[in-house]
Amino acid sequence: MASSSLFCTCPLQAPVSAPKTMKCYTDFLSNYLSLFKQSPNSGSHSRVLFNVKSINREQSGRLLPRNRVQCQALDVDNKPSILIGNKFQLDDVIEAQQFDRDILTAIFEVTREMERVEKNSRSSQILKGFLMATLFYEPSTRTRLSFESAMKRLGGEVLTTENAREFSSAAKGETLEDTIRTVEGYSDIIVMRHFESGAARRAAATASVPVINAGDGPGQHPTQALLDVYTIEREIGKLDGIKAGLVGDLANGRTVRSLAYLLSKYQDVKIYFVSPEVVKMKDDIKDFLTLKGVKWEESGDLMEVASKCDVVYQTRIQRERFGERTDLYEEARGKYIVDGAVLSVMQKHAVVMHPLPRLDEITVDVDADPRAAYFRQAKNGLYIRMALLKLLLLGW
Repeated sequence: MASSSLFCTCPLQAPVSAPKTMKCYTDFLSNYLSLFKQSPNSGSHSRVLFNVKSINREQSGRLLPRNRVQCQALDVDNKPSILIGNKFQLDDVIEAQQFDRDILTAIFEVTREMERVEKNSRSSQILKGFLMATLFYEPSTRTRLSFESAMKRLGGEVLTTENAREFSSAAKGETLEDTIRTVEGYSDIIVMRHFESGAARRAAATASVPVINAGDGPGQHPTQALLDVYTIEREIGKLDGIKAGLVGDLANGRTVRSLAYLLSKYQDVKIYFVSPEVVKMKDDIKDFLTLKGVKWEESGDLMEVASKCDVVYQTRIQRERFGERTDLYEEARGKYIVDGAVLSVMQKHAVVMHPLPRLDEITVDVDADPRAAYFRQAKNGLYIRMALLKLLLLGW
């Protein structure tokens, strides 16, 4: 396709009901999208993904922050990547289903650039003048610190509260929506972890600044899934055709749920579910994979699955999700452990991954094996989150 471009200017008189994504930008795309006919063998559904919110003023109370918006020129050529303009395609990062294969590839390119930024420049000023608020209603080490490190590595500043469930106004009964309306007045982007599934979506529907879901109860953890897929590509060298064994607490594990969604974007993937009966993968994920034509299989034999897989993704049995049913927790705990015996049947190129923290589900002697990728995986979280902050705040 020959390269072409178009420019439009849309005067908008405030106050105006509008989503965070600019209306004129999406109107342009809807008229222009017919130019981007996809090859039937390209392996993805669209050359471009836009997450345009349909929330109106009555639902969210949002106003467009400026009274005039210019839609930028878009240059298009025959490269196999997504259509890239100056604005990032997503307003918020809430769930793994927001991403298609092309946008994942583009995000990973930015992530590799962030690796170079972090390694070569200790004083990057890319996000100088921006403030990120981290609202964590559940405990976190890696996710919170990696987001805060990412912001500071790019020259931005951080406002943070840890254990907001107890030490914020939530303890006084303040609603999540009121908290978000307050915090958005102090910051340019909000990163939130919450104990309730769906809380991140509620926050995004309220906020006029970008919201990133850093884990919402047993729901999803999309940034973890992004760093997981990025790690698999870096470690294995490919994503198409891989076999992945997801092990442990699959019913409550938001990381494995999000990872399953992202792996479905790739071709010839097979997923094995290995878990105690009480924490089996829920039917919504299995039905989704079936709908997408992704092969999956449940197994009770970790050794057999490990011998077949490129990735053994171990997870912790999450005691906090069992409430008072400690008997069920004890029933599930310790059933599947990655140890030297499991390593002995794994292929030489395969890797062991874990979202961390671990308890006893991976023995410490595994750490010395080069196939133990979980600490490299955690470091990749910094680069992914640097990329997302840059994209959400500045665009491509």
